[in-house]
Amino acid sequence: EVQLVESGGGLVQAGGSLTLSCVASGFTFDDYAIGWFRQAPGKEREGVSCISCFDGIKGSTYYADSLKGRFTISSDNAENTVYLHMHSLKPAATAVYYCAAARASARALYGAPLLNRYAYADWGQGPPVTLSS
Repeated sequence: EVQLVESGGGLVQAGGSLTLSCVASGFTFDDYAIGWFRQAPGKEREGVSCISCFDGIKGSTYYADSLKGRFTISSDNAENTVYLHMHSLKPAATAVYYCAAARASARALYGAPLLNRYAYADWGQGPPVTLSS
């Protein structure tokens, strides 16, 4: 059974930093892309970043345009853990953040980079991140 358990959410001041962790189990880490998504109140769930989301490039990363330079995704394959390091956070970053796993084969349908939420079949519970002014 695929399981994704996030941690690290909470309250942070605007301009501050926060790191989210996602521990994965129940599947072979190397065969999947891992993505981070977020859903702000009243808005659609949107892609934030993904890792190993390009064909044949293990560890490749991709970021939503508005987050480049401020967010960094990384992984510790030995621990089956993916991290999302967030810096210079803005109030608009207030959202529930989810990590999700997509089979590498999903790229055949959804293309690359694999940051289409419909490509991801397995989701974590989503820790909320709240920005205070």
